[in-house]
Amino acid sequence: GPIQGDMVHPYLRRREGREPVVYPRPELEKVLGKTLGVPLFQEQAMRVAIECAGFTASEADQLRRAMATFKFTGGVSHFKDKLIRGMVERGYAPDFADRTFSQLEGFGSYGFPESHAASFALIAYASSWLKCHHPDVFCAALLNAQPMGFYAPAQIVRDAREHGVEVRPVCVNASRWDCSLEPTREGFAVRLGLRMVRGLSNGEAARLVAAREDRAFTSPDDIWRRAGVPVSSLVKLAEADAFRPSLALERREALWALKALRDNPLPLFAAADERDQTHRPEVPEPPPSLRAMTPGRDVVEDYNHIGLTLRDHPLTFLRHALERRHVMTCADGTAMRDRRLTRVAGLVLVRQKPGSAKGVMFITIEDETGVANLVIWPRLYEEQRRIVLGSSLLIVDGKVQKEGEVVHIVATRLYDGAGLLASVGDHGDAFPLPHGRGDEVRRSGAPDARRPRARDIYIPDLSLDAVKVKSRSR
Repeated sequence: GPIQGDMVHPYLRRREGREPVVYPRPELEKVLGKTLGVPLFQEQAMRVAIECAGFTASEADQLRRAMATFKFTGGVSHFKDKLIRGMVERGYAPDFADRTFSQLEGFGSYGFPESHAASFALIAYASSWLKCHHPDVFCAALLNAQPMGFYAPAQIVRDAREHGVEVRPVCVNASRWDCSLEPTREGFAVRLGLRMVRGLSNGEAARLVAAREDRAFTSPDDIWRRAGVPVSSLVKLAEADAFRPSLALERREALWALKALRDNPLPLFAAADERDQTHRPEVPEPPPSLRAMTPGRDVVEDYNHIGLTLRDHPLTFLRHALERRHVMTCADGTAMRDRRLTRVAGLVLVRQKPGSAKGVMFITIEDETGVANLVIWPRLYEEQRRIVLGSSLLIVDGKVQKEGEVVHIVATRLYDGAGLLASVGDHGDAFPLPHGRGDEVRRSGAPDARRPRARDIYIPDLSLDAVKVKSRSR
């Protein structure tokens, strides 16, 4: 609401000293002094109506109710004539009165009372403090709270590792159900929990953890006998590469060992096995010589079975092919000077079309060096809708646009790199890219750019040469 009412950017400019703070009348300073002359909260809108336009308390409460619907129903517009006329009668310039109403009208889409804003600010501050000073704890907590939040676990883990957090893989002997913290010399490492293994139930994980309390597991057969976990669940653990950290069994070796197990052995053999188990010497069997998975295939399997990888980023395996296409890394592309042309590529993490952006789509892509934020104008979106909505790997031609510390790449042409991405696993399979709730396309579908939402209101800061509106989860 405040963005749509053109309140946020004037406030930020005034806070940074780039725009003068002007109060046409003393009563306005009394109402809006704490927010530098810009109405940001519902209570301020009510006070402006009472102090500057002569509204009664009852009329101001009706205005508040119209602003509190969180849906653009046109209720605020009913007060336009009275508010502008009241302000002009009290000595305000007509254009100032009209601009003030436009700001208040933004609350008709989504406006906060000050108490709500303070509550959100407190949560944001506390989260930022925790992420800054205890990134290991923050990472583990977010992973244990899934499914939730803006980003998928793969992005949470990648960001934590970039900030110096050691993340350890799922392990049949070390992982609990939740992600946990393991002491290190410099703090804690995050151990991925069994909850990350796709298809594994909490109950089966509990049986596994309880069975190893006395001593660690030594083999897949040992796990099967002591934990009583179904072979199908052990297969899920093997596919997630959970046998490698402590048992030194790669995926294929663990899966091969599990082939010899069955949940319900034949009664005759089960009785003989139970009678002779303590008396029969084990006959060592030479390990089979299995062809090792390629590094790229291991990465694909990681994404398939735990939704992330601790190995190399998928685009690492495509870097030479991308360089032949003159594609820069995201880090190099976003480091270029303002208005320079560039070509970057990355996995699609988030696609958004906020109602306040008038049909503009914001996309976040990621490669092995970091992320890049893309701006897709409505015309390009309509021309290349299939690629925008369906591609897992985007190759982007665009222009770098910098506004302070915020960097966007305004796309001029998009290319689908899904075929190239499928070659990472050597089998040509579609890459199992996970998407967080921030990706509106995967979550609920993106709105049609040709039919903007009814709640759209003019955004003066969104222009071809100056993009200042950051995408947010809606």
